[in-house]
Amino acid sequence: MTNTPIEENIKIVGETHHHHAPTTWKTYFTFSTDHKVIGIQYIVTSFAFFLFGGILAMVIRGELITPEADLVDRTVYNALFTMHGTVMLFLWTFPVLAGLANYLVPLMIGARDMAFPRLNALAFWMIPVFGIILLASFFVPGGPAQAGWWSYPPVSIQNPTGNFINGQFLWLIAVAISGVSSILGAVNFVTTIVKMRAPGMTYFRMPVYVWTVFSAQIIQLFGLPALTAGAVMLLCDLNFGTAFFDSAKGGNPILFQHFFWFYSHPAVYVIILPIFGIFSELFPVYARKPLFGYKVVAISSMIIAGVSALVWVHHMFASGTPGWMRMIFMVSTMFVSVPTGIKVFAWLGTIWGGKLRLDTPMLFALGALIMFVFAGVTGIMLASVPVDIHVNNTYFVVGHFHYLLYGTVTMGMYAAIYHWFPKMTGRMYYEGLGKLHFWLSFIGTNLNFLPMHPLGLQGMLRRVASYDPEYAFWNVIASIGGFLLGMSTLPFLLNIISSTVSGKKAPNNPWRAIGLEWEISSPPPVENFEELPIVIAEPYGYGKSEPLISNANKV
Repeated sequence: MTNTPIEENIKIVGETHHHHAPTTWKTYFTFSTDHKVIGIQYIVTSFAFFLFGGILAMVIRGELITPEADLVDRTVYNALFTMHGTVMLFLWTFPVLAGLANYLVPLMIGARDMAFPRLNALAFWMIPVFGIILLASFFVPGGPAQAGWWSYPPVSIQNPTGNFINGQFLWLIAVAISGVSSILGAVNFVTTIVKMRAPGMTYFRMPVYVWTVFSAQIIQLFGLPALTAGAVMLLCDLNFGTAFFDSAKGGNPILFQHFFWFYSHPAVYVIILPIFGIFSELFPVYARKPLFGYKVVAISSMIIAGVSALVWVHHMFASGTPGWMRMIFMVSTMFVSVPTGIKVFAWLGTIWGGKLRLDTPMLFALGALIMFVFAGVTGIMLASVPVDIHVNNTYFVVGHFHYLLYGTVTMGMYAAIYHWFPKMTGRMYYEGLGKLHFWLSFIGTNLNFLPMHPLGLQGMLRRVASYDPEYAFWNVIASIGGFLLGMSTLPFLLNIISSTVSGKKAPNNPWRAIGLEWEISSPPPVENFEELPIVIAEPYGYGKSEPLISNANKV
């Protein structure tokens, strides 16, 4: 009997797939090509750097708890906030999101692995190399980089010690390596999603999380080369005598801002889009309702990706941009709120009238959504030229950014980790510790970052170690919140480590969720699917009788 086209497809994929050795704890210290191992390698490594970046943040808040600069030297303070921002963005946010996507995307689309497994492993192992080079800058003559995570010239091209290898040099090398790693990852994700979906998995049968990863990685492909090229050009100005950005030699320092923000504002959507995908996966599960407006939510991610290329100049309203350019980019920046607002209303429509289960993942997802809405309101304010110029370089911008980066992204990641923890480990976490972690995080986040908004409106500049005593009250509140955030990681660490070692065994689908990843055992088999599934229904069908797939390696 001849095979059908679908059966032939399954046969071909099965025969050409690269097989993995069984997973043990030693596997996580090797050059594994299993996407699930690489995903957990990303997550654990990035969380270690997250703890380091958090310690730097607590030292910064310790300095700012009093108006005088009386804790660390001002030069050290400059290095601290430079390193804090760099670590939290390039060694926590991007890698942890890459790790979650590595783990979930092949499972969600019915693939056995990523399209390029060895390239996937290479992209991960560049991350610890990047981190080691970055931390090594603390120990070279002249000390670490002090120009901030954005590294604007002329500060970033000054080399007072005259040493070829200095902190800024190592910073630029590290950022360039990070850029190459992310580009490799983007190529892999886009190829995997386009070419390796299971039979029957049309684009509009993909989970919204896959749509958001797809959109984010397209941004990476088009935007990240600009930042990587800018970092290389800056390195040449610093060490090889070129004059791309050195105004004393005829260069243009504003040109670097264009290189930097052409990627670095779309990068905000690179990190927020997968969080939107997490919301879209979790809210239907814990509300027991289909996702409201699935296709519109999916398409809105691509719209955000497209508009993201037209907003970068709003970071440069105070850099001498002409009036006509300010107006164009003010409007384009505000327009991003339209597809984003569609998502928010879809999530509210999903939650409304649902049978809510306020388990730890749902609490973190709701908390992250609340703080995203607040960040979005202040973001619209910053899109307005008069407001942006008024609060430029003040703590208002820092507060807005951290509501997005910590309040939304980090808390959204916590929601994802708790939700998929049983799938990754085969164990259940401890619900009491999870809820303690949530409330410490939610309260600490608001105590830390909400006071920054009145501080900025009153005129307190960012990146200063000392300040006028009139700002002391709000800074004390912010520092208390910062210390509380530091403490909030303790129940999380205790929960994850103890649950992994001795937690209750998890059923294959403890949340009664819809999705291919929940159709197989927890943790998944080495090859994911013994027989590739054939998708026969759209996702998010809570309350429907038809199955999602016609076959899978069900255990």
